[in-house]
Formats: sequence, C-alpha cells, structure tokens
Amino acid sequence: MTADLSKGAAWMNGEIVPISEAKIPVTDWGFTRSDCTYDVASVRNGAFFRLEDYLDRFQASLSKVRISVPQTKDDIREIVHSIVAASGLCDSYVAMVASRGVPLIPGTRDPRQCGNHFFAWCIPYLHVIRPEVAARGAHLFVPEDVRRIPPDSVDPTAKNYHWGDLTRGLFEALDAGFDTALLLDHQGNVTEGPGFNVFSVKGNSVRTPDMGVLEGITRRSVLEVARELGLETEVRPIKLDEFLESDEVFTATTAGGIAPVARVNDRVFSNDAPGPTTKRLEAAFLSLFDRPEHRQPVNYSS
Repeated sequence: MTADLSKGAAWMNGEIVPISEAKIPVTDWGFTRSDCTYDVASVRNGAFFRLEDYLDRFQASLSKVRISVPQTKDDIREIVHSIVAASGLCDSYVAMVASRGVPLIPGTRDPRQCGNHFFAWCIPYLHVIRPEVAARGAHLFVPEDVRRIPPDSVDPTAKNYHWGDLTRGLFEALDAGFDTALLLDHQGNVTEGPGFNVFSVKGNSVRTPDMGVLEGITRRSVLEVARELGLETEVRPIKLDEFLESDEVFTATTAGGIAPVARVNDRVFSNDAPGPTTKRLEAAFLSLFDRPEHRQPVNYSS
C-alpha cells in the first residue's frame, strides 16, 4: 500500500516518508539546543521559485554555523524536487534542514563531536500572514520590552530556530489584539517579525532595515521589482519614529509573499487599507513566478 504523502513528505536518511512519520532523536542538538540551520523555498503552480538562490543561501548558512553534511548542493536540489514530486503538491512550503546532530561521545560539550545530518520536508503551501488578514491590511505590534537577539549573539543571516524573542513578541502582540509582532533592536531600529521582513514606503522610496534581519530572497525580489517600477530603494537603519511616518508599510516572506500592513501600534496607514504602491509591488512580485529564469518545474511523473 502506497503511503499518503498529500499532507506532506519528508526525506530522512535516504528515504521519503509521510511528514507525520519524520523524526529525530530527542538527544539531537538541533532539538535540545536549536543548533541547526535551515532554509525554506516555495513551489507555486508546480514549479520551484528561485530555488538556486535558496540553495546558495543554505550553503552559506552551513558555513556560518559550521555544520557539514555529506549532501552537495546538487544532492539537496534533487532531494527537495523528489519530495515535492512524491507528495503531488503543486503549491508547497519546502524546508531543507541541517542539524548539529547527536553527540558522538555521550556527555560531550564539544560541538565538533556531533553527527551533523541533513533532512528535508514539504507541506501544503502556507501563509505567515493569512490571505484574509493581508486583504484588509495586517496589524503589527511593536513590544516595548522585547528586543531582537543581537547579531553578535545569533547571526540572523543564517536562518535559525532561535525564536525566543520572536515568540515573546508574538504573545504580546496577540494578547494586545494584533495580528503579529515587529521587533526593534537595542538601538531602537526596526528589524523583522516572526518569519517576515518589513518594508516602509515614503514618497518614491521603498526602504527596508539592513541589520538584525534575515536577508530574505523575497526581500531581494521586492527590491528588484521596486527598481523595475522606477522606485528608489534604501537598505539602511530605520528608527521606529521614522518607520511610523511611512506612507505605507508591508511585509515580505517566502510563506505568503507581500502582505500589506494597515496598522502599526496605534498608527494607521493608507486609510486603514492596503496602499497603492504596495499593490503595485505585489502585482509585480507575483509576475516573477512566471519568468523562466526563476522557475524550476517539478517532474511529478518521476
């Protein structure tokens, strides 16, 4: 009997299994210490979007966190294609993960003495900010007493599971009646939220923070289409006071693309609705999925 992979599939130790059966040991440092790195790509209409960029960033993250896995970039490309093909999902959220692994010497505190390993999984496509929330404009809350983990403690450019700060921020945002959180750094600059980069529109300029953030592939795509539309782009520190004076605000993430923001704290943007520049950018961003140079079709018959 063939396993049902329609709810998701995982590649573990050379085998493809249902997502519900994927597991790692409880002593794996990826679990006990969040000592791993990962990346997430998307499949839309049966094709990966900018997969080579995600693979390159994953390779860079492996180097930054000093995890070494036997799989090459070509191997990982083949693996993520294989799990999506096996699942039959035409729209999918696809993760590639490398963990420090189980200590090879029981009780060791030496990270070099662990069995690094790779695994991957896919599930039906998801949205960090739900479509119905994006349609009316998301409401972001900036907590006063929760700050983003400093880059000299945890490098945000290597995608990671260190979400203690983001989770605290989410609790505060949800308790206050908002949709999600946006964190500041210890200098009072805007950084990012749980799973998304953030952008500010002021006049003809599209701005996004430069420090304390993941250098998102969707973020890169937004900056590219903004320039194609004739907008100026700025990647630099943005203080909260300046951010609240934006004409429009929006988020960007692999899991959902561009999502308009209507409110940040008690500040209301664009008459409490998605703004016109955000709509232009969203339409231009969605057009990227049809460009042949960004598409890698999945062979579902393989």
